[in-house]
Amino acid sequence: MKATGPIPAGFRAIDGELAIGGVRASELVARVGDTPLFVYDLGRVRAQVARLRSALPAGVAVHYAIKANPFAPLVAAMAALVDGFDVASAGELAIVQGAGVAADRISFAGPGKRDDELAAAIAAGITLNLESEGEADRALRIAERTGATPRLAVRVNPAFELRGSGMRMGGRATPFGLDEDRVPALVRRLIATGAEWRGFHIFAGSQALDAAAIVATQAESLALAARLAETAGASPPLVNLGGGFGIPYFAGDAPLDVEAIGAGLADALARRAAALADAEFAIELGRWLVGEAGVYLTRIIDRKESQGRIFLIVDGGMHHQLAASGNLGAAVRRNYPVAIASRFDAFQEDVVNIVGCLCTPLDRLADDVMLPRAEIGDLVAVLLAGAYGLTASPSAFLGHRLPRELLVNGLAESIS
Repeated sequence: MKATGPIPAGFRAIDGELAIGGVRASELVARVGDTPLFVYDLGRVRAQVARLRSALPAGVAVHYAIKANPFAPLVAAMAALVDGFDVASAGELAIVQGAGVAADRISFAGPGKRDDELAAAIAAGITLNLESEGEADRALRIAERTGATPRLAVRVNPAFELRGSGMRMGGRATPFGLDEDRVPALVRRLIATGAEWRGFHIFAGSQALDAAAIVATQAESLALAARLAETAGASPPLVNLGGGFGIPYFAGDAPLDVEAIGAGLADALARRAAALADAEFAIELGRWLVGEAGVYLTRIIDRKESQGRIFLIVDGGMHHQLAASGNLGAAVRRNYPVAIASRFDAFQEDVVNIVGCLCTPLDRLADDVMLPRAEIGDLVAVLLAGAYGLTASPSAFLGHRLPRELLVNGLAESIS
């Protein structure tokens, strides 16, 4: 038998069923008509944002990286909760613009931006986080041709990484950002052309659960920003410190102590160098804000035994929830938190494997887990499904239909 990840605090049963946003899972499925279904609880997102703001020093902005979950009703709801949005494509930009977000609240990061994407960003007046000198050349040419004044920040590839992060973004050769020793020259050049320089974007890693490591990385990032500013001879208007906040997916993981991070950042800001005296600061998060708010519901369509092992076969799978299958960069497959949503508080008596409907042995949602006995028709819940779910999965593989998505506990609702 293998352990599952911890079910986030606050989930409970109503009449024996898992409730999401105060509504039984079966009622939510009935509302949209069928499974599979992603449900996002806006109340949990609001609580995460409120906790973060309470922990952070006054004046530190909170930005949402919509790559974590670009579901349009969720993005629209986030517009009232966060200070800024980070996008990584023209498609994501259109979603944020569709939510009525002002241009000065949007930044655009990511390598390989096409010329038409650069042009759209410049025309809209959003901030481009430049990933290379070549990207800067193209942006400046487009601005000169159109007569616009571009808003340009520089993404920095720091010489350090975020210790213990699930995905390291610094301290190595990378397509992301400029190596730190090349940044000052580009900043001076941008300012000389008359562009509106917007500061630095420093992102060293993601999915870290070690608060001390994040505190240390934020302090290093502030020191780096100060050195770069001093060398460039210009104080940055904004220093985006990235994020890296993780959530506990697997057995043995503990929730991140964001209060300790806030206290550490307050201390680091109080001691910051004079070159950053007038700068503003932001934290950019995606997964930590929305990950625990999402639940993926899928229905059991077959229960079978093979060589003494029980398989629960569901109508969803890795084409919707790739990360839970272990195929999104995991070196060793471990179980996400899963539950029998129809029998959420029932006695656990069956060791089962939960597998999807795809014709591949990679389509596994849980291996050898102890759960209540489940039958055909019961609902399975994969938790921590609010970030890097549907849009991070191969939804076109084998031509199965797309799942529905639903936002609950808020004013917005959408079914797809």
